[in-house]
Amino acid sequence: MSTATAAQTGVHPEPPWIIAVAVMLATFMEVLDTTIVTVSMPHMAGNLSATTDEATWVATSYLVSNAVVLPASAWFSLRFGRKRFLISCIAIFTFASLLCGAAPTLGFLVLARVLQGAGGGALQPLAQAILLESFPPSRRGQAMAAYGLGVVVAPVIGPVLGGWITDHYSWRWIFYINIPVGFLAISMIERFVHDPPYIRDARPGRMDFVGLGLLVIMFATLQVVLDKGQEVDWFGAVWLRWFVLICVVASLIFFIWELRVDKPIVNLRVLKNRNFAVGTALITIMGVIIYSPLTLLPQFLQNLMGYPALNSGLAQSPRGLGALCIMPFVGILTGRVDNRKLIGCGFLLVGVSTFLLGDINLHIAQTNIMLPNFVQGLGMPMIFVPLSTTTMAMLSNELMGSATGIYNLMRNVGGSLGISITTAMVARAAQGHQTILVSHLTPYDPAFTDRLHALHNSLAPSLGDVSARSVSEGMIYHSLVRQANVLAYVDNFRWLALICVASVALVFLLRRPPAHHHPSAAAH
Repeated sequence: MSTATAAQTGVHPEPPWIIAVAVMLATFMEVLDTTIVTVSMPHMAGNLSATTDEATWVATSYLVSNAVVLPASAWFSLRFGRKRFLISCIAIFTFASLLCGAAPTLGFLVLARVLQGAGGGALQPLAQAILLESFPPSRRGQAMAAYGLGVVVAPVIGPVLGGWITDHYSWRWIFYINIPVGFLAISMIERFVHDPPYIRDARPGRMDFVGLGLLVIMFATLQVVLDKGQEVDWFGAVWLRWFVLICVVASLIFFIWELRVDKPIVNLRVLKNRNFAVGTALITIMGVIIYSPLTLLPQFLQNLMGYPALNSGLAQSPRGLGALCIMPFVGILTGRVDNRKLIGCGFLLVGVSTFLLGDINLHIAQTNIMLPNFVQGLGMPMIFVPLSTTTMAMLSNELMGSATGIYNLMRNVGGSLGISITTAMVARAAQGHQTILVSHLTPYDPAFTDRLHALHNSLAPSLGDVSARSVSEGMIYHSLVRQANVLAYVDNFRWLALICVASVALVFLLRRPPAHHHPSAAAH
């Protein structure tokens, strides 16, 4: 940042890349924790005398508290100062990580994860706002490339790192590794990050307690519905219907209240900006296409292909490699070419990669998984970096905190929706395919009778005729169930590919920001 720019903004002329490293340490740590626990849940359940279903609350509790704090981060920044609030959040997150690692029971672990989610919820929007303000407009594409590096790559590294740590040490160390990173991030932010004048001079007024309460109810009920819906057959459970009703009513009251109150905890009026509204819709879709494959692929590889957790994570690691390869070029191109073209190309690349995953079967090699993941890694930064820049380009600095909170919140909501919907679709599509395939298991189907006779003849000498026939039929049915599940995964990946292609049309609803547009100018 130049001395002149520093004088205008009141920010100390620290090197922007030092600031980027300082805030991205904390962001990377927080994003990593959203996925690193997934491969470790069976180990947590066994160690803490809980079922695997109960262990899912380790993820759910984190997401609920994380979602509540995300949109409220702007008010807390104005009330306590952004730098002080950021350091407090990192300290809470780090301390909660220590509690998670030392948890003696599942209940204690869930409470610690709630605290950890509360501390981590504000890290992403605060980091994004600081980066956008620290870099001059001509280099904000590079700033978003640095931010995108953490947000895109961390979810990919999470399962690999979590699997390796769990296999070689203990699941507790996936939380303990946050402690030194947290201390380093706090020390760097204390030294290099400073609040601009509009933050130091802000008078945010009273906390919107009504809005905060509605927000808690809305996201708590939504997350419970998403987490437990498939388990209880969705609307087949009376209690789940009540939770949906409560969520809908709380959402309606929340939106009405936030639009009418003078000092809302979530400034929904920022959605009047066309670029921000369209960009928020696109980042929600991106949340779906980021987190859905991260859930579907481990299930396919571990449950159907028999991969260990670590190997499953390694098969997905090329996504991070692709992101690392393309990210520097995307940062340079952002702002120099029409960002809408970059975003559209990114969606097309991700669509191609998910369509390639739609060709999976029970005989594929690991390279058949790695290549589509690499292509997906190339596409995601092409979406994330220019989309973040274009979405925020016409907003004033005063609106940046509210905007980044909503923006990051909707990416997480998209991820939750994507995980829940695709998981439910896999279960239901598998049942449908199984019904169709079972219709071929008749004495009039030559393929079935030939296979049954072959298995029977090979097993009869050791098991006898009666047992051999029973075992043969069981083997064929087991193969049918596996094949039905494969077809269900194929359906999901192809639907994701269609969503990516359809999103290209939405991209061109974005307006191209005027040349040399400076968001801070709108604030004065």
